[in-house]
Amino acid sequence: MISSLYTRVVLIFLSSVIGGTVIAFFVATWIFEEQLNENLQITLLDFGQDIAQLYETFPLEEADSFVSGMKQLNSYHIRIYEETGELQSYGSFDEDSISRVTKEEVEEVLSGELVQVPTNGINPIRLGMPLTTEAGTKAMFVESVSPSSSSFLVKWIFYFLAFSLIFGSLLVLIAARFLVRPIKKLTEATRRVAGGDFNVKLTIKQKGELGILARSFEEMMRDLQQLEQMRKEFVSNVSHEVQSPLTSISGYAAALKQVDLEADKRNRYLEVIIAEAGRMSKMSDSLLKLSLLESNSQQVHLTTLNLDEQIRRVIVAIQPQWSARDIRFELDLRTVAITADHELLNQVWTNLLGNSIKFSEENSTIDVSIQQDSKNVTVRVSDTGIGISLEDQKRIFERFFKADRSHSLKYGGSGMGLAIVKQIVTLHQGEIRVESELNRGTTFIVTLPVSMASSNLGT
Repeated sequence: MISSLYTRVVLIFLSSVIGGTVIAFFVATWIFEEQLNENLQITLLDFGQDIAQLYETFPLEEADSFVSGMKQLNSYHIRIYEETGELQSYGSFDEDSISRVTKEEVEEVLSGELVQVPTNGINPIRLGMPLTTEAGTKAMFVESVSPSSSSFLVKWIFYFLAFSLIFGSLLVLIAARFLVRPIKKLTEATRRVAGGDFNVKLTIKQKGELGILARSFEEMMRDLQQLEQMRKEFVSNVSHEVQSPLTSISGYAAALKQVDLEADKRNRYLEVIIAEAGRMSKMSDSLLKLSLLESNSQQVHLTTLNLDEQIRRVIVAIQPQWSARDIRFELDLRTVAITADHELLNQVWTNLLGNSIKFSEENSTIDVSIQQDSKNVTVRVSDTGIGISLEDQKRIFERFFKADRSHSLKYGGSGMGLAIVKQIVTLHQGEIRVESELNRGTTFIVTLPVSMASSNLGT
């Protein structure tokens, strides 16, 4: 129970408030104790002097009669001692509630001195003063028998603080519940997300730190939901891509078991098996390559290379692909030297040019150009092929995504080439974007820094 945030918030607050209140009470009492005692003793002295003046002004019997009828006797008790020790008392009192007068105190007052008996806290006990009458000098002791105003004030403050703590604690309990409620919601939402449920709705409308935390949590849920969707799509795509060649291999392998199979059919079946096995191997290599790039585990070996020369070499290397379809290249390649990984960048141009060839019509032209400014170099690869829809352009760089679904069997491919290109360009601190219209062609635009900052490279 103590481990819950709600309980700890309440206990810490109550401990702090109660401890602070008690300390403040005693400190304030200690600071003002002397001043309160002085004020209360002055009040008692004034009352005693009024009584003394009565005995000095009026005859003894009249003064005794007047004093015995005073309403102040409800709050004060008066004791008058003769020199012989005889006591005359005024006012009703409980002997246990008033202090005893000693013989020494009586003698001290009779000698003409004013006696102020030490106080108990801030409640004065007794005041002794000489009383001059027609019958001689007497010793008068005045004592408060009802709570003084200061005692009442102290008691009032005590009850005020006590009730303040009680009602304040109740309000704290309610406020703490409202404070902890959104945290409990976040905790419950975290458990549901951990269990795979990403359709969690948070109804937290607070602003400040809790509001920011709730908004951040909702963004995290959306990202996790997107990642989960991508994971499912990835598993589905891998299963689909693997299932197709496996089905072909399994079917043709079973056909090879026929005893009377003709030699030309046997060779054709074997060629299909070899081709599908090669396709699976290529897809496996692409997956491994993409995994290394995405995890920043790919080693980057920076060298200075001539970008225009590299692109020309790639075009020559893939000549069988474009010459068989009578595709021509229009080159506008400025001489540019950049710092990059030669092998990785070579794969970028191979994949981009291969895509342009694959989706271009026969007897068409592919334009390749290079532009440079003070910091960056931009390579544009443009074709006049089938193009990409605006919707598909948003996902064109996702792995296994194939924009031209209606022609997927015709064009083939694993759908990972552009994902690999994207990762390589990002690894080189560059960016790639696409401009395309359906049936009007596609342009891939790659922007790379002329010189890379090695501190930002993956290892």
